[in-house]
Amino acid sequence: MSMPSSSYAEFYRRSIDERDTFWAEQAALIEWNSQPQQICDYSRPPFARWFVGGTTNLCHNAVDRHARDRGAQNALIWVSTETEQERIYSFSELQREVETMAAMLLAQGVGQGDRVLIYMPMIPEAAFAMLACARIGAIHSVVFGGFASVSLASRIDDAAPKLIVSADAGSRSGKVVPYKHLLDEAIQLASHKPSAVLMVDRGLAPFERVAGRDLDYAALRQQHGEARVDCVWLESNTPSYTLYTSGTTGKPKGVQRDTGGYAVALAASMKHIYCGEAGETYFSTSDIGWVVGHSYIIYGPLLAGMATIMYEGLPTRPDAGIWWSLVEKYRVSVMFSAPTAVRVLKKQDPAYLSKYDLSSLKALFLAGEPLDEPTARWIAEALGRPIIDNYWQTETGWPILSVANGVEKKASRFGSPGMAMYGYRVKLLNESTGEELLGANQKGVLAIEGPLPPGCLQTVWGDDARFVNTYWSSIPDKLVYSTFDWGIRDEDGYYFILGRTDDVINVAGHRLGTREIEESIASHPNVAEVAVVGVADQLKGQVAMAFAVLKDASRAATPDGALQQEGEIMKRVDEQLGAVARPARVRFVSVLPKTRSGKLLRRAIQAVCEQRDPGDLTTIEDPSALQQIRDLLAPA
Repeated sequence: MSMPSSSYAEFYRRSIDERDTFWAEQAALIEWNSQPQQICDYSRPPFARWFVGGTTNLCHNAVDRHARDRGAQNALIWVSTETEQERIYSFSELQREVETMAAMLLAQGVGQGDRVLIYMPMIPEAAFAMLACARIGAIHSVVFGGFASVSLASRIDDAAPKLIVSADAGSRSGKVVPYKHLLDEAIQLASHKPSAVLMVDRGLAPFERVAGRDLDYAALRQQHGEARVDCVWLESNTPSYTLYTSGTTGKPKGVQRDTGGYAVALAASMKHIYCGEAGETYFSTSDIGWVVGHSYIIYGPLLAGMATIMYEGLPTRPDAGIWWSLVEKYRVSVMFSAPTAVRVLKKQDPAYLSKYDLSSLKALFLAGEPLDEPTARWIAEALGRPIIDNYWQTETGWPILSVANGVEKKASRFGSPGMAMYGYRVKLLNESTGEELLGANQKGVLAIEGPLPPGCLQTVWGDDARFVNTYWSSIPDKLVYSTFDWGIRDEDGYYFILGRTDDVINVAGHRLGTREIEESIASHPNVAEVAVVGVADQLKGQVAMAFAVLKDASRAATPDGALQQEGEIMKRVDEQLGAVARPARVRFVSVLPKTRSGKLLRRAIQAVCEQRDPGDLTTIEDPSALQQIRDLLAPA
């Protein structure tokens, strides 16, 4: 389906003003068993139903149709620098593995609508499990591998899975991370008990099997190896999966995704935003435990008929050239990573960035946290390839803000994730009055008018009231979806994200976004990474505290050196933002506290600064990072 050569502005306008016609066109990017009878049913706001009456299947569109048309082509490329293994599956081979896994699930009584919880490292069997669930109409719920037992137990209770798929262990930086004891403990803690646990034994860590419950994947694979399992045609609004995201309360929040809307949204994004084409290779460095792994490791690339690289390992092991060697080896055309990963690479030998042939790479997309201008500029110059920021959330499943180069070539702007993507009625609103801010460079809450486009969450799993109360009730007198992010929009329609609405600090009556202060500090030539948090202060209400990782730590190795470095950074903030934004202190650490997916744990840093309990730290990459901050703050 070729798009008319109209401008993006016209393309976007049609997606809003001629919504049903526009999305009916996009729906032709996937195969339907029966065509939708109604494109959008928004009769019960804020709940939207897309492609009503149409029947389709995510696995059919991601696997079977390509096995039929290009069966010998690469589909899944698994690379583990942890175990020094590589495995490649063609579309035909992937279909066989998925059907075998589907037969195993069916044999355990898993059927349409049943939940299957997947607690696994980045191995091919995890992809087979996700696709097998989609094939038979089961709802998968992937929990990031290595999550601690209490966190896992709360997700088991919320999802109430009939079966859990897991593995003996993952591996990180060459160290084995056993999973089975965490899973056993979680099942013990949970009120809900799954009827079976399907175990993939990688031979990395010994584990005890629970008689009558634990099943051996290898034995069952042999038993069901010849099984043929047809895709179940599902009405478009049938849930495909749930994925848990952090909330303001302790109870996990299961984002519930549909089937047809998600397939259409991803297929359209692969064409219009990522410009990926069948036969090419896509490399997302994320993990299947996060939304990027769902949308752009598993479903999106396969829907587009691309090979997808599933990578187990670090960006710096065996050396900082590993990702780029994979780009060269597999002729990667589209790559997707996170700003944190780029900042990690910024500290490595730059020679690795020019060592490999990257001529196949059309663009590097970055998302997951705001991309600061110095990092964007550095990687753009180092790679000589377009760097495209994109902004979205677990809840939306695909980008809210980016540039749609598949529709009209547009320049990216450093510091901006881009403009509103088609289908999203993005507004900037005054948080107190709900008034829309129409002028350029006015700061407001980034909100989206309903209906949310296809692919976004249908609701919170098992809790419609929480869906409405959390997302649709925070702006006075307006039923709009709040992203809980501050933003501004320039005169050309490019948005800039200024941080979470709850990351705003109030210093002596001045409201400051910690994100803006971080940007300023990050522009100092010796700063590799920085986190800024608001800390309670008796005099000013709050003060900003900064923690920075230096490229050359020796410059702050002595008390005098540290003071000089701190003074330089303060001066830069003064010059760029004014004295009111100057942090109370800039402290130097060797590592910042982050989750294993690379997100900064700002709230945990704030808690340590305020001598409070930092809460659940099961996802922290390096526990010593918070201890460093504690030691710095301890009275001399």
